[in-house]
Amino acid sequence: MRYPVSPIVMCVASLALAAASSEALANHSWGGYHWARTSNPFMVRLGDNVSSTWDSYLNKASSAWSLSTVLETGVIAGKATNKQCRPTSGEVQVCNATYGNNGWLGVAQIWISGLHITQGSVKLNDTYFNTATYNSPAWRHLVTCQEVGHTFGLDHQDTNFSNTNLGTCMDYTNNPLGPPSNEQPNKHDYDELVTIYSHLDSFTTLYGAGALAPMLPGISDVPLDTPREWGRLVRSTHNGRTEVYERDLGFGYKAFTFVIWADDDPHHRVQ
Repeated sequence: MRYPVSPIVMCVASLALAAASSEALANHSWGGYHWARTSNPFMVRLGDNVSSTWDSYLNKASSAWSLSTVLETGVIAGKATNKQCRPTSGEVQVCNATYGNNGWLGVAQIWISGLHITQGSVKLNDTYFNTATYNSPAWRHLVTCQEVGHTFGLDHQDTNFSNTNLGTCMDYTNNPLGPPSNEQPNKHDYDELVTIYSHLDSFTTLYGAGALAPMLPGISDVPLDTPREWGRLVRSTHNGRTEVYERDLGFGYKAFTFVIWADDDPHHRVQ
């Protein structure tokens, strides 16, 4: 079986700047992509579309990320109506389902306009979490925490599975328990959020923070569920294990998907 890891949304601005040979990132922002807001701290609403099995993990991730000095999160009733986990403007929808043997444990996606995140979604794949290998609190904590963190504009700190754990959920690992544990954010994550959100905007893309910047009608309905729908491949590293896709949605909107695959041979993956 493939080692399933987390495809995520990735900011295109960082592609040319990030050193592909570097294992641990000193700066792990997605090129400055961020939620627009007019004051700090600000609130990111996490829509709870998960089953009771996942509720405690979502709540723990929300509490951990809310220790940031610049942002807070709030778990609210979810608005997604199916396993595709369609986003809603100004919020992040979090879902779980049996998404299949597709190579990933979790997916985080953001929709952007200019430099600003306008909405996001997180998918947790029960196809793998229902197996003995991944049905553990440590794996559920790591993946939930990591995918939620991506929706704030954070990249991974490290993508080498064999390195010693950095003590953050933004680190890939073969053993989330460590030591140290990779089940929650670390100081570097909180410091990076301060850097990303050090400036203020003149408008907001956050629900409940004032008049939302207008969204293109139908933008949330564009399917982004399979590699064929992620758009063009713009970067491939680690012999194809790390790939970045860009989907131009038109009218200044884009979605970026950064994938770290389990299978060393990308031609063997489920598409």
